[in-house]
Formats: sequence, C-alpha cells, structure tokens
Amino acid sequence: MAVRRSGVRQVVPVAGRPHHSIAPQARVTRRILISLVTLVLVTLTAAADAKPAVVAVPAGNLSVLALGDSVTSGFHCYCDAFPAAYGDQLAAQTGSGVTVHNFGVGGIDSGGLLDDLDESGSPMAQAATDADYVLLTIGANDFAGHEDDVTAGTCTTECVSEELAGLSTNLRQILDRITALDTHRTPEVLVTGYWNVFKDGQVARDEYPLEGVDATQALTKAANEVIANVAQAAHATYVDLYAPFEAAPDVTKLLAADGDHPNAAGHALIADLLLKATPPQRKLTG
Repeated sequence: MAVRRSGVRQVVPVAGRPHHSIAPQARVTRRILISLVTLVLVTLTAAADAKPAVVAVPAGNLSVLALGDSVTSGFHCYCDAFPAAYGDQLAAQTGSGVTVHNFGVGGIDSGGLLDDLDESGSPMAQAATDADYVLLTIGANDFAGHEDDVTAGTCTTECVSEELAGLSTNLRQILDRITALDTHRTPEVLVTGYWNVFKDGQVARDEYPLEGVDATQALTKAANEVIANVAQAAHATYVDLYAPFEAAPDVTKLLAADGDHPNAAGHALIADLLLKATPPQRKLTG
C-alpha cells in the first residue's frame, strides 16, 4: 500500500481483514464451523506475515530504503516511525519527492536480515536495487538470548563475545549486499547505533538491579562500537543514538511505555539525527 503525504510516498504493509458470512443458524454444521475457523486462521496468518510491496519510484523522486528491527518498524509507538519522518524532512529540505520503503521487522537479528537480503527477488532485495538512501538499524536482537543474564548484572560483554563477533561479520556482509544489489548507483548508507540494546529509563530502573542497568549500558557501548567500526570500514555513515538519548533530561520521555522502543518523540529525534548526518543532496532517481 502506498501512502502519500507532503510529497512523500511511503510504502507500508497491507494487513488484510479476515471476513466471512455465516449461514442461518439452522444450517450451520460442525464442518462449516471448522472450515470457517480454518479460513480465519489462515487469513490472520497471511495478514501477520504481510510484507510491503515494492512500488516503482517515480522519475525525479529520491528513494529511501529502511532496514532493521522493531525500532525501524515503529513497534509500540503508534506513530509515524522515523523512516517516514525522515522522508518528510528530506522532501522538505531537497524540494524533491521522496519514496520510503520501510522493511523494519520486529524481532529480526542481523543474521535474519542478511538472509532476507540474500533472498533473490524478494521485495526487500528489489527495493535495494533502486535506493538513494539506506537507513539501517540492526543488532540489538542478536543479544536476546543473554538478556536475562545481562539485565541481572551477572554478565556484561564477556558472555556475548560470540554474538559481538557474529554481529560484526553479518553487518559487514549486509553492507556488502546492499552495495551489490544497487547496480544503478552507490547509495548513501546511514547506520545507527542504539541508546540501549535492552530496556532503559524508568522501566529499566524499576525492573533491573543497579548492576543490570550498568551491564546493559556496557553491552550497548560494545555493540555500538562494533556497528560503528563496521560502518566506517564500509564507508557508510555511522549515526550515534546513544549520546543524544542519554543526554536527554530523562530518557524515559523518549521511550514507549515498555521502556524498550522509542515513542513519537524518540522517533522524531532519530529522524532529526539521521537528517543532520545525511550527506549533501545527490542526483535524483530518474
């Protein structure tokens, strides 16, 4: 589904609504009921797995491809996620039309994103062939298997050394794949770090012991260092989110109620930081 606003054409998933008609009560049989339940379950599954279709980028438009996890998708925000806000600001700054493809996937890790990009002919891979700008936020879910240990303060970075190494390898391959897919041009790639790979703000202070709060900060810094080093080696632009979020009077005000994802103010801040880090205007897609 393509949504237009303020010169921005945003491609978002279309989630179908299951519907069915029910026969008169006297004629409803057990078999019909089972069939209807099956139909609803299949429809709901298809809707949950719906992916944004690739819409052709109009001549003269800039194309933005957003890749990443639930931060990119806007989970728990109930607002326009930062890719859409970035597209709005880019359109206003350049005076150009902007098409935004948001392929944020909740729960995805760096290995999963690499697999999706390697899927020949997938909508994500297709969108990557024609991108002027790529926004990439990935890596926090790589450490999900150690969340309990880290947030309890029993582990900082020593128990996730393999995950840190894996993130480095996967991220390098993701950036190589993005470059290889976009045969029309070399896209400007902006790679963000994280303010926290787990919960932050008041939620973290309420749920974690002090050692756990410190451990999540240490892991976040280690993950950001890996992301920054790989981005810079690939000549991508690293965009720090840690310092701006932590510099806020209370990071809680930038986070959703779960303490794990940005709220509208957090997404607006991320969009602002990305725009400030964006290189000067490039040639338009044509």
